[in-house]
Amino acid sequence: MAAPPIQQETAPWLLENGSYKVLTKEARQGHGHSHHGRTAHNMSSSSLRKKSDLTLVSKVQCGLLRSFLTNLQEVILGTKLSILFPAIPLAIVANYCNFGRPWIFALSLLALMPLAERVSFLTEYTKPYMGIMLQMQRQADVNMLLLFLGLLCQLLPLLFRVAGGYTTVTTVAALQLSRASSIVMLVAYVVYIVFQLWTHRQLFEADEEAGEGQEEETPVIGFWSGFVWLVGMTIVIALLSEYVVATIEDASNSWGLSVSFISIILLPIVGNAAEHAGAIIFAFKDKLDISLGVALGSSCQISMFVIPVCVIVAWIAGIDMDLNFNTVETGCLAVAIITTAFTLQDGTSNYLKGLILLLCYVVIGACFFVTTTPLSKIILYCHLGILGIPSRVR
Repeated sequence: MAAPPIQQETAPWLLENGSYKVLTKEARQGHGHSHHGRTAHNMSSSSLRKKSDLTLVSKVQCGLLRSFLTNLQEVILGTKLSILFPAIPLAIVANYCNFGRPWIFALSLLALMPLAERVSFLTEYTKPYMGIMLQMQRQADVNMLLLFLGLLCQLLPLLFRVAGGYTTVTTVAALQLSRASSIVMLVAYVVYIVFQLWTHRQLFEADEEAGEGQEEETPVIGFWSGFVWLVGMTIVIALLSEYVVATIEDASNSWGLSVSFISIILLPIVGNAAEHAGAIIFAFKDKLDISLGVALGSSCQISMFVIPVCVIVAWIAGIDMDLNFNTVETGCLAVAIITTAFTLQDGTSNYLKGLILLLCYVVIGACFFVTTTPLSKIILYCHLGILGIPSRVR
């Protein structure tokens, strides 16, 4: 009589090389020292991190003080962008001392760069407890489907307004359509999470050889320490974001750049510099799955989750916010998605495809360089840029 098959206990998903992967009990024991997963977004940002020398901190006798200094050194000095941290107090001082508003804008932009990278670092320590919705890598074909759905939901309110004329009736109808579309987008996003984690998780399993040669990092910051740091940095980011929104028009007049170009092109580049640099580095190393995870994953998450959440929250707060991002913005979004879809359809990459994508981005940037967008729309774009939406998706 044959022995009954041994059932292997499955564990929660481990993020490996940007994809969720189910681990057996034995495999989980081998990964027990790594309490947080790695996504494409995390791995791209990790390329700008550096190990801190904890020799001096370890000599502190008081355990509580030693733990605080360890966390402080790891958070502040654990990035190659730490040289930009002084821009935070300088931006605050410049605001309260009524310095030139373009200076406040520039200092706030510089201060957001290390903060964005550190938030990515800290979410690695908190997301196993806070949930899976902060940072996810997605498979390219599923991403494109979600992006096309997001495009449809943003295109219909625009077409509705254009076809019916810019009257009060069509404005109200477009607002109602936007709210309904936002609910649809959130439902699609939740279904996608179920698709990725339960029903079709095998599609997102990482290659066994993908994680070879990567050094395992010993966690230095605990969950609660990471959570406190994350909350603190989020508050600082919110403060600096207000500075950026309040001074962007003055910076535009002073620098001779259109507000559209600063908010849609310059702000996302500076705010996500760590993520973009990491994606480029991994692309040079032929790790295109990570680079695509940064580009498509972040874009899809913002398009299908953050934007509809903003519409629904505005609805609850009594603010009339719709998905009509005007003709030029929506057209650029459509062209960007279609171009990306055609580029990825055969599953290969070469320098010509990369050059074409870069040239498309240059043309879109030139478009917004000469475009004047109403300030009400610009304020929304600023907030989306600070939240992390790549400029190629808007």
